[in-house]
Amino acid sequence: MMPPSPSKPKSKARVQAQLGGHRGETLAAWFLRLKLYRVVTRRYKTPVGEIDLIAERFGTTVFVEVKARSKASTQAETLEAVNQSRIVRAAQYWLARHPTKAETSLRFDVIFLAPGRWPRHVVNAFDASP
Repeated sequence: MMPPSPSKPKSKARVQAQLGGHRGETLAAWFLRLKLYRVVTRRYKTPVGEIDLIAERFGTTVFVEVKARSKASTQAETLEAVNQSRIVRAAQYWLARHPTKAETSLRFDVIFLAPGRWPRHVVNAFDASP
């Protein structure tokens, strides 16, 4: 666990956004559990980035980015907002600390959340290879 960075006080909007993010990640974790995934870690922070959820299912390790939006937008629009390189770097960091998992199948998924909609789970949303 990394120590909190010294920073200026957070704005009310920023705090609200963080709370919304926490709620979204909790909802996504329950959604994955209903689909028989085992959630290994939530909010995994590294010096190179953060992974919202790390889960396993049928021997595959899945790194999950959760995107909550105030309104439904197109999947392509929201996928563009996913910082893939940050997630891949954070996954490499996690795998370096869990070497036995590096031998399993790996996947990067995205779960989109919008009010009044079922979560959209994009399996294998992007490829980690260069």
